[in-house]
Amino acid sequence: MTGVLRATVSDEPLSVAEHAELVDDPAAGAVVTFAGVVRDHDHGRSVRELEYVGHPSAAEVVAEVAGDVAGRFAGVRAVAVSHRVGRLGIGDVALACAVSAEHRAEAFAVCSELVDEVKRRLPVWKRQVFADGSDEWVNCP
Repeated sequence: MTGVLRATVSDEPLSVAEHAELVDDPAAGAVVTFAGVVRDHDHGRSVRELEYVGHPSAAEVVAEVAGDVAGRFAGVRAVAVSHRVGRLGIGDVALACAVSAEHRAEAFAVCSELVDEVKRRLPVWKRQVFADGSDEWVNCP
């Protein structure tokens, strides 16, 4: 039985270790984690910080994505996923995921698909602030 133990959008700092602890299960032979971290560059430009803005439905969407993805794979025990909104500095975690499964192949597959689907479906937009003070919106309709 797969459990979605966390599926949130938050303005608080994210801990991948906390997500891993949430999905810990004695029936799981693997726990796979992912940290989407703010990097200091994009397309050759120096990035100073990011700002993520989420639609009010973002928390519902991330929960739906987590349930959809986890339900497609056998042997998955639990998933936890969170996306951060607000201002983030270099090195901050913007997306935290953890998946426990009976076997590593499923854990890796679910974690990878979860990250891809969150990035594809979550109504969250990113503003990059560059070192020169300019900025740009990414994935913004």
